[in-house]
Amino acid sequence: MASVELSHVQKIYEGGFKAVDDFTMHIADREFIVLVGPSGCGKSTTLRMIAGLEEISAGTISIGGRLMNKVAPKDRDIAMVFQSYALYPHMTAFENMAFALSLRRVPKATINDKVRRAAEKLGIAQLLDKRPRQLSGGQRQRVALGRAIVRDPQCFLFDEPLSNLDAKLRVEMRAEIKRLHIELGSTTVYVTHDQEEAITLGDRVVVMKDGVVHQCAGPLEIYHRPANRFVAGFLGTPPMNFLSGRLVDEGGQLFFDEGTAKLPVPAWAAPGLRARAAGDADVVMGVRPEALGLPRTGDGAAASAVTLSMKLWLLQPLGATMDVYLSTARHERIVAHVDARAGLGVGTTVPVVLDMDRVHFFEPGEAGRAIASRDFPPA
Repeated sequence: MASVELSHVQKIYEGGFKAVDDFTMHIADREFIVLVGPSGCGKSTTLRMIAGLEEISAGTISIGGRLMNKVAPKDRDIAMVFQSYALYPHMTAFENMAFALSLRRVPKATINDKVRRAAEKLGIAQLLDKRPRQLSGGQRQRVALGRAIVRDPQCFLFDEPLSNLDAKLRVEMRAEIKRLHIELGSTTVYVTHDQEEAITLGDRVVVMKDGVVHQCAGPLEIYHRPANRFVAGFLGTPPMNFLSGRLVDEGGQLFFDEGTAKLPVPAWAAPGLRARAAGDADVVMGVRPEALGLPRTGDGAAASAVTLSMKLWLLQPLGATMDVYLSTARHERIVAHVDARAGLGVGTTVPVVLDMDRVHFFEPGEAGRAIASRDFPPA
């Protein structure tokens, strides 16, 4: 395996459209990197430039210390797994997995050994004589993975490989891909639009939008300390709630004025926010659904908790938990993630507990930068 280096990489199409803008990143040997973002953010274009399927407009790409800008895809020693599987329909699973090795004139005994070992790893040894049309979607994807594994490449590239699978199979294949990554010690670059896949698979996650990297960090760091409002809203299911308001200083105590209530700003956030209170500037408070709840009995709520009255307008049961959709006079859509046994009713007004120790503050705007977030990992 090998490291991958991208330095100030750009992709500009005819007409001046910039699909990828100044992408710089070092991917370490054996690291699993996930590129994630909405459609059109440039993640697949970046992957295709690493593979050599897309010419770069500026910058450099190196694999294993070797400059790849002018190297043909077949000579880059990478293996790519596509969303569409890209299997030859007239070939058996064995022949599909062996095809690249046959082109290299690898001895038949070596090919047979490599294919059968990969098939055993993937649990498809009994399917090697079948053609793609005789296989399920998950089995076809395993064949595509096997075709990549047998080549022993320097780097694996995955372009939304699980998008065509049903939800249950996607979860199973996620675990399979991560297991193979650990077992093979492979350098992997993985593209997805699914933020859950990104968080569960990546050693580091690269969040992109409009061709620009907004944050690159470990999945939990991105979740707990998003760089801006776009990242905060993109990662998380359901996404983070955003409440617009102003900061008010009352006798040295800082409050966030949501419009219907004044919420005390925690001590850890106050230093970064006090100057904005003096300037009467707008801010956005972010709070994840799991930081909202119902009044607890027994040990009581956290010391940093405040209670707001909200109107409940939708329930979405999820089994042991449920998502509760709420509103205040100022904000129409606030989602809380609570126990399904809470016994709530649509149309009622309920007290909602908000843990102020778990909130974030951002500048206004779709990608407003983070002003204050709790230290990671959280206490």
